[in-house]
Amino acid sequence: MFKRLALPILFALAFAPSALASGGNYVFDGGTRSQQVQVTSALDASSFNWSLVSQAVVIHISRGVSSHATPGAIWLDAGLLDSGRFSWGVVQHEYAHQVDFALLTDPMRTKLHGLLHGTSWWGGEGHAELDCERFADALAWAYWPSPDNVMKPLSAADEGGQVAPAAFRAALVGLLQNGSARVTASVSVKRHPRKG
Repeated sequence: MFKRLALPILFALAFAPSALASGGNYVFDGGTRSQQVQVTSALDASSFNWSLVSQAVVIHISRGVSSHATPGAIWLDAGLLDSGRFSWGVVQHEYAHQVDFALLTDPMRTKLHGLLHGTSWWGGEGHAELDCERFADALAWAYWPSPDNVMKPLSAADEGGQVAPAAFRAALVGLLQNGSARVTASVSVKRHPRKG
């Protein structure tokens, strides 16, 4: 009986609203204390449980860098972080790529393509046409639907605007629950180990 209830309870906690959301498992490379606080605040504002990504992510902060992500690493422009809440959607977008890299499988991406309608997941032409970018925008917006979120789509043609937030959340939770072995193992990750 306990085993049947444990998994639903675990997922309820893993995907609970922001009061129970976790800010992720990351360390800083560079940036001022104020810039690092903006990253932490951005992740804490979201109701997504970033700690489902079990691998520690190195967040590099420096001036003049284009914000982007690779598996296990994020680069953020210090000037963008100096703008405060304006930067939060971008921070969430880049961490959403870590969710993609760490938790999604090719079959999951194929299912998400049906919602996102991009040309390909990676490697196609046109940033806005890539499902990986649409996924990151949709995750950032669906879990922090604030007027301050720069990832808010203005129309269905915008990145992340192809699917309603509630439908996106339901699809993502369903996919991650079906890949539960990876998710279950990552729920107990420590919150916010940092350097810098």
